[in-house]
Amino acid sequence: MITRQILTRITTLAVSLTILIWSTAAMAAPKTVILATTTSTQDSGLLDVLVPLFEKESGYQVKTISVGSGQAMKMGEKGEADVLLVHSPDAEKKFMAYGFGAVRRLVMHNDFIILGPAADPAGVKGTKAAEAMKLIAQKNSLFASRGDNSGTHAKEKGLWKAAGVNPEGQKWYQQTGLGMGQTLSVAAEKKAYVLADRATYLALRKNLGLEILAEGDGRLLNIYHVLEINPVKWPKVNVPGGKAFADFMVAKKSQDIIGRFGVEKFGAPLFFPDAGKKPESLGL
Repeated sequence: MITRQILTRITTLAVSLTILIWSTAAMAAPKTVILATTTSTQDSGLLDVLVPLFEKESGYQVKTISVGSGQAMKMGEKGEADVLLVHSPDAEKKFMAYGFGAVRRLVMHNDFIILGPAADPAGVKGTKAAEAMKLIAQKNSLFASRGDNSGTHAKEKGLWKAAGVNPEGQKWYQQTGLGMGQTLSVAAEKKAYVLADRATYLALRKNLGLEILAEGDGRLLNIYHVLEINPVKWPKVNVPGGKAFADFMVAKKSQDIIGRFGVEKFGAPLFFPDAGKKPESLGL
């Protein structure tokens, strides 16, 4: 007959064994951080430099999901990512306002550029961004759009609006539904105009045959933030891991790397570090 004392010992042993199994599994399992980010940070090569350094310093392993900013934020809304690195400020503000994000911090910026074939059939070279878009529409010149609700696509739609043009349904307006690198390849193949971030263009330029035709306009500013997911909405997200990555992105060492990235190869940085700056300084 099993006595109460023996039963207690068996129960205690079972609990101890369960805790040991959980602890062993936790120690054996890699600490993974799911990063949802815009394709430009991946296509430019920046994350190839930063992610290994973060993994080495933190002990976390990063699973990078490279999509458009809109899709990255959709992942955040569903609790499918631990941290976001995106460049669609208006959409980010809505994301935070709806309570999906816990903390949003300024990381860096570069700019968008309007590219096209050297022949420049629409005659946009040297014009302001909105004027360039208007000329492309007036001449029915082929334009390759990402059409994927990314930060770049959001910027493009803003430029069409500023130009007083609705390109939807026009034969000359082709939406790829692809990331930045792939859309640039489509534009190059079809000799189309396209809006791109400067970093991705410079990283892929030698294989494209596209030229910068419009740049330097204040409307073309491209700003990146890192967003931590709100654990109140999604308790199962890796809050410590997401915060660790966000902290890493705004740390001085990482900001210095961002500021130097591209200088050796292109003679100028592909991104400009902004951590700690006031948003107003960038026109936000």
